[in-house]
Amino acid sequence: MSWQAYVDTNLVGSGKVSRAAIVGHQGGIWAASPGYSLSTQEQKDIVASFDNADKALSSGVRLAGQKFFTLQAGTRSIYVKKGGDGAVLVKTKQAVLVAEYTGPTQAGEATPVVEGLADYLISVGY
Repeated sequence: MSWQAYVDTNLVGSGKVSRAAIVGHQGGIWAASPGYSLSTQEQKDIVASFDNADKALSSGVRLAGQKFFTLQAGTRSIYVKKGGDGAVLVKTKQAVLVAEYTGPTQAGEATPVVEGLADYLISVGY
């Protein structure tokens, strides 16, 4: 399966994620929803957030030019919110899944979709 298919089918295709991207640990977008653009600095900051949870908690996370407030940050998952919308960021062995959702979808609906794909990618070495 191509990286784009993971975004289109597994994430956005679930109906619980509105737009998504897969960012490599070394930088670069492996796949993204049409029109979803994360700047080079945003990509670096996203990857670095998993090594500095305190910074992610105090400063938030910027996705596609929008600042999100961090609700929870750990070495595997970061959950952020902006108004009625939010995002789930999950680190795998080689990439970070970035999945935004929009209200009325709630974090509890989107999170299992993203975490499940991350579990699969980790199990196959990614």
